[in-house]
Amino acid sequence: MELRQLQYFVKVARKQHVTQAAEELHVAQSAVSRQIHQLEQELGVLLFVQKGRNLQLTPVGKLFLGRVEGILTDLERVVSEVHEFMDPEQGEIRIGFPHSLGIYLLPTVVARFRESHPKVKFRLRQGTYNSLIRDVMKGEIDLSFISPFPEKHAHVSGELLLLEELYAIVPQGHVFAEMEVIRLEQLKNESFVMFSEEYSLRNIVLEACAKAGFNPNIGFEGEETDTIRGLVAAGMGVSMLPEMALTEISQLQPAKVKVTEPRVTRSVGLIQRSGEKLPLVAEGFRKFLLDFFHNRDVK
Repeated sequence: MELRQLQYFVKVARKQHVTQAAEELHVAQSAVSRQIHQLEQELGVLLFVQKGRNLQLTPVGKLFLGRVEGILTDLERVVSEVHEFMDPEQGEIRIGFPHSLGIYLLPTVVARFRESHPKVKFRLRQGTYNSLIRDVMKGEIDLSFISPFPEKHAHVSGELLLLEELYAIVPQGHVFAEMEVIRLEQLKNESFVMFSEEYSLRNIVLEACAKAGFNPNIGFEGEETDTIRGLVAAGMGVSMLPEMALTEISQLQPAKVKVTEPRVTRSVGLIQRSGEKLPLVAEGFRKFLLDFFHNRDVK
């Protein structure tokens, strides 16, 4: 059994398609198919079955995938530790983040850290609240920015970094566009552009609207802050976004309005797997981030 076979197997299992897996691996489709076939022959079991145009893991394939992912993660960690031992300044940091923090915050802190650690590499993974926690628990990433910050969790722990205010965004020319402050209740008759259900910002906005005494009328849903912002700017409704998601200037730019009664905030934290020591380079980055936010150096 070869390492390459395991890597190909995991990629096919994740993509559920040999062609797509081969494209990401930058190898021929026939090479991937051959390695999977050899792996199945060696194990004496079928790992995949055809389902339409896709491949689906068999029950034993699912069992094998869980074990192999753990083995490959441990191998990556060992290789990283060896590199760190030889030169701590040439390690790799695996960090996750939600999309709303990838516009401004993540590039800012990575660039600042690399000023004094120019050889350190970063492997970035964007995800939703649940997927980021899962990736930390599985050891696929070392650290993750997360929002809202989970105060108590059985498998991850970390530190609260900041509380960030959410603003109402409305189309330019809207009756509220020139106002400095509005009460959230004033948006009750508006059509909302909302994040889809797997995104934590959706629940934050829904809970705030409930406190203000109404359930928002959801006209459109999106999965990224750029989409939400663009739809609002195009006149499709109103929404609420964190301040850091509104720093970028684009052609489709909504108006930003402060909200009171209630004031809406989200918590942003940094998490790691509970009870596990971070690689040296990741621990250095964690300490850098705590100092960075302690000094409120986020602007």
